[in-house]
Amino acid sequence: MQLAIALIAGLAHAASLAWPLSFPITLLQWLGLRPGQPVWWLQLLSLGVLAHLLQGCRSWRLAALSGWLFAVAWLTATVGWTYVSMHTYGGLPVLLSVLAVIAFTGLMALFYAVASGLFVAVGFSNERWAAPFFAALWLLAELVRGSWLTGFGWGAAGYAHVDGPLAGYAPWLGVYGLCGVVAWLVMTVVRMRCAGPWRAGGTLALLAVLVLPQVLSLAMPGFSASSGLLGVTVLQGNIPQDEKFEAGSGIPQALQWYAEQLSSSRTALVIAPETAIPLLPQQLPPDYWEALQRRFGSGQQAALLGIPLGDYQQGYTNSVIGLQPGQASTWRYDKQHLVPFGEFIPTFFKWFTSLMNMPLGDFNRGGSRQLPFAWQGQRLATNICYEDLFGEELASQFADPALMPTLFVNVSNLAWFGKGLAMDQHLQIARMRALEFERAFVLATNTGTTAIVDHHAKVVSAIDRDTRAVLVGEVEGRTGVTPYAWWVARLGLWPLWLLALALVWRATRGARAGDSRPSTA
Repeated sequence: MQLAIALIAGLAHAASLAWPLSFPITLLQWLGLRPGQPVWWLQLLSLGVLAHLLQGCRSWRLAALSGWLFAVAWLTATVGWTYVSMHTYGGLPVLLSVLAVIAFTGLMALFYAVASGLFVAVGFSNERWAAPFFAALWLLAELVRGSWLTGFGWGAAGYAHVDGPLAGYAPWLGVYGLCGVVAWLVMTVVRMRCAGPWRAGGTLALLAVLVLPQVLSLAMPGFSASSGLLGVTVLQGNIPQDEKFEAGSGIPQALQWYAEQLSSSRTALVIAPETAIPLLPQQLPPDYWEALQRRFGSGQQAALLGIPLGDYQQGYTNSVIGLQPGQASTWRYDKQHLVPFGEFIPTFFKWFTSLMNMPLGDFNRGGSRQLPFAWQGQRLATNICYEDLFGEELASQFADPALMPTLFVNVSNLAWFGKGLAMDQHLQIARMRALEFERAFVLATNTGTTAIVDHHAKVVSAIDRDTRAVLVGEVEGRTGVTPYAWWVARLGLWPLWLLALALVWRATRGARAGDSRPSTA
């Protein structure tokens, strides 16, 4: 029974990150159960169920298995759309695709199995350290998953709280700090069932953690100031993924439609998504590239375009180019955080990628600190695909005040993952980055979600997914730096690592000390 409950709780945890179902009932919508939206209270409830199971568990082996099953269900339901890229577009057989997804999520789930097993193995009669110990273990599991083998922190618990009462912690602690806070909260509530003097202190601490974000928002309403408005046109070509790189269908469609929209746009900046131009510049039809350069070589408009660059001798990059009047050379951004199996093939895995019919290869990595695109008084920091998942890498751009970005632009092609929740989850990731840095985000995607998100993480406007359309709007740039951006730019995530490890060390000492004297529970 415990294992079945852990599986169900894991599925609920996945649903809390982006609700997968549509409900016409007003009450359910009031509770936040709207398709694609995060549900903060469901995240607390589902993780609280796991905490309750661990609290009552007497075997560390059963605890580890419960934590593993919880994480397998959570992560498989969260990133199950990777199946689409492997089977539908890669041609990998169904069984192999399913096994690949489960092997991937099962491996990541081991981190949470270790955290759950250790929590029960240590055991606590000293109540004060139980919740901090669980929070530290959970935080370490999230940090390891977000950094191990280039990292894949997609679906971390903190993303469910972009709209919740704990969102105020984001500009201070970031998404991983939020993961630690929610883990502490749920275990504190579970342990408060015990009687004794600790219960009163735990209640006060719980209330303080819940109220603190609201107090901080009143005392310090923001860390940034406006740097002006920028008119933008964002293009969503909706080129089918199975045609996108086909010479007889997707390529001519893309070249024609994007050329027309680039020519007719009237705002200060026009943005096209990842590989909107699906050919290398030297492969384009005669005069196509020169026409783009002439179009934005004079006047008051600029463009950011997703395009592959390079050649066989020097290698290739997944890039964004910037065209603007009066520039001596074309601005470019080269993707630095590449996707394993998609943009680089890990050692010993060529046999796996050879089974798929996908344009896979080893791309060159861009530099870790590339200059932002300066235009109309704004500095636009560009990132490609899932690079906006790595807030600690975006934070490195805040180390130099003279180059600090005022806006973020993400260009993506999520068509690889079908019509599932990947688009909604990616939007919540961008919204979390907006909270962490107090910067607006412009998302330009091939099939969705193309949107403008302001520095409060509110979606100002968006295009319906799976449509060919143009989004015209204004986005506000911001100057200034949040506490999170300041310390991560200088120290990375090391403060969280060290804090978690220190708590584990101190909590284990506290547990041993508690075993040597009568329990207060």
